[in-house]
Amino acid sequence: MSKQLSIAIIGAGYWGKNLIRVFNAVPDARIAAVCDANEKRLVPVRAQHPHILVTKSADDLFSDRSIQAVLIATPPATHFDLARRALDAGKHVWIEKPMTETVADAEELARLARVKKHILLVDHTFLYTAAVRKMKELIERGELGAIRYLDSERINLGLIQPDVNVIYDLAAHDISIFNHLLGYAPVAVHAIGASHVTKKSVNPREELAYVGLRYPNDIMAQIRVSWLSPVKIRKMLIGGSKKMIIYDDIEPTEKIRVYDHGVEIDFEKDTATDPTYRSGDVLIPHIENNEALLDEAKHFVSCIREKKQPLTDAANGIAVMKALEAANVSLKRNGEMVAIA
Repeated sequence: MSKQLSIAIIGAGYWGKNLIRVFNAVPDARIAAVCDANEKRLVPVRAQHPHILVTKSADDLFSDRSIQAVLIATPPATHFDLARRALDAGKHVWIEKPMTETVADAEELARLARVKKHILLVDHTFLYTAAVRKMKELIERGELGAIRYLDSERINLGLIQPDVNVIYDLAAHDISIFNHLLGYAPVAVHAIGASHVTKKSVNPREELAYVGLRYPNDIMAQIRVSWLSPVKIRKMLIGGSKKMIIYDDIEPTEKIRVYDHGVEIDFEKDTATDPTYRSGDVLIPHIENNEALLDEAKHFVSCIREKKQPLTDAANGIAVMKALEAANVSLKRNGEMVAIA
């Protein structure tokens, strides 16, 4: 392997631009090529990075033996085919969320990566944030006690996606965080949603939704997602038997607050209508000011060089896909609880 990992990026749109920026800042990697079917998106890439090959054909990347890894930042409907072709061509793969459109396709990519012995990373960027790492640390240390529930609100105005609903677009973030913090996946999910802006289109899709997940140990999780909110909110509440956390991703400095609050009932002394409340201190842990996407990029390169599985590997992506797919089934069944295999 050369001193620098040679990578290619497919998709020069909103997220592809971020990938170009961060991988240009990774010393052990170099961007060899950028591909996009839309010529207009390639014009600024060509102007700003004249040393990078730009092309409208992904085949140019797959046939280039010098390219070792391919980053896929295209619409979800294209993920499976592009990732499959990249793996078949002997490339390591970074793929945007949602991993694919179906669980079956995600499992096929995982199988192919395993057979080919290639790294497959699913871009669940929030798992690389310092805030999520700190919450994971607090939970594993037992600071919160037994986790009882998780609530999340992730809303903003747009971006309305052309081929997936708001659950696949936004709730995928929260499900990946929940699974990571708890260390296991949900066993059932139910969801309700509504389509307003795209209702009369050829491909109507839910622009706002409520998702409920049931995890082992009677842990309940709720997610509210919307593309139709006038304000941007990214807030999460994690309730434990000892302490509780409020995580506000929009907050610039104090992203996490740990509340030593709770309620208990001693049935020898109290009644259900007269519980004992605990109201202690509020702790604001120091959170590093890291750029999660840059850390993730460095992690991807390191995993390839050291031949180790990424934090957000194929298994991680499949677990999220199973919850998303079950949520879509529930939408069609008017919010019926759907078991996850």
